[in-house]
Amino acid sequence: MSTIDPRITDVLSRTFKVPVAEIHPEATMDGLDMDSLAAAEFAVVLRETTGVELETGTLTRGTTLAELTAHLRAAVGTAR
Repeated sequence: MSTIDPRITDVLSRTFKVPVAEIHPEATMDGLDMDSLAAAEFAVVLRETTGVELETGTLTRGTTLAELTAHLRAAVGTAR
């Protein structure tokens, strides 16, 4: 079973007021009602929180939170 980086959960619940019950590995930006402006803001807040710059196209309407977590983990692994 996939997990979600706790920083993603924190940003979604605190900054974007997404109910924690809706935050699960297969949730997508579209499924969380995050339009393109909210997704762009989410990317900025994640960069500020994690230090990881999301590449263009990483965070789309269909991106799952599990995929986003994998991207963050890979970016952190390559930065070491």
